[in-house]
Amino acid sequence: MDKDSAKKTMNCSSPALKRERAEFEAKYQQHDLLGKGGCGSVFAGYRKVDNLPVAIKHVPNDKILSKHVNGISMEVIVMLKLAAKSEGTSAPVSLLDWYKLKQELILVLERPIPAEDLLDHINTNGGPLDEEEAKVILKQLIDAAIDLEDKHIFHRDIKLQNILIETSSDIPRVRLIDFGLSCFVKKRSSYYVFLGTEPPPEHQDDGVYRAGPTTVFQMGIVLFDMLHTGSFETTKFFANRQRISNYLSKKCQDFLRTSLNRDPYQRPTLKQLRSHPWL
Repeated sequence: MDKDSAKKTMNCSSPALKRERAEFEAKYQQHDLLGKGGCGSVFAGYRKVDNLPVAIKHVPNDKILSKHVNGISMEVIVMLKLAAKSEGTSAPVSLLDWYKLKQELILVLERPIPAEDLLDHINTNGGPLDEEEAKVILKQLIDAAIDLEDKHIFHRDIKLQNILIETSSDIPRVRLIDFGLSCFVKKRSSYYVFLGTEPPPEHQDDGVYRAGPTTVFQMGIVLFDMLHTGSFETTKFFANRQRISNYLSKKCQDFLRTSLNRDPYQRPTLKQLRSHPWL
């Protein structure tokens, strides 16, 4: 942890908290609401000194799901680790600033412009994407997931709404957002309480799941949602009430069947998935 982070951990007195609020208000201008979820709200904003677009995330203290041993939000710890790379050069959006206040945590994040989340990108397209565009997006997403895995980080909630698509060039660029459920993992760690949106079947079947197979399953869900009308639902899919489209290429169908395998031990690793013939 850097010195500023350590300093923020210690400065929890009321005057210090007031200074944090004043510093935030002096540096940033907050504008319209971008989105609201179970863990907080995100607003558009600007850094006053240079008009840099930012996203400002407010997380009430009682909504912070996991904290590091020193009391700092795990989301902050994870993003500080990811911030080793220069701003804007990695798939995860960069954490620019954070403020620990009496009733909430404020995160100031990079806000790519122009960009839209993948769900909006699909809707802008008028429906499911073609295979080639989906392939461009998924390659980048798997690369980002491999990078997180190499850093021992489990995002836990990779879904359309947590994937930003930068649209400033002909080739869409993928950015990952919302690390509010993320954590650090040890090899073969198991989890019992599901945090996320769509649980993998092993959690429904056995009440346990692991980072690697779950992330691979999420890659399959994202691809399914890009190529089909309607959102993937684990229960429906394994009850044969939701099927992989026969209109997709055979290799694409195989990619989906492989990544969405009911047995987590039969799913490929992320690195094996990246080498699938469809990609």
